[in-house]
Amino acid sequence: MPTNDPFASHARTLTDPVAGGFAISPSDTTDLAVMPRAIMVAGGGNVAAVMQDGMTLTLPALGPGMIHPFRIRRVLATGTTATGILGLY
Repeated sequence: MPTNDPFASHARTLTDPVAGGFAISPSDTTDLAVMPRAIMVAGGGNVAAVMQDGMTLTLPALGPGMIHPFRIRRVLATGTTATGILGLY
């Protein structure tokens, strides 16, 4: 039996729960195919990123297993020490 989703007809917003995700491989040259609404890391550390507005920042000491609400277009290999990075949307 398929799963019943009583909220399927509602419009999604940025404050809704996460509905999907994908693994992120850091790259100094390639933007993500999908801009996530948040990221999560399995192994804590720094994430060097190009943000939605194009600014490059290092997000320091991100804790593992927590949802970090950052809109990013690229996770840089240089400067990123966190591991198991997921993009959430």
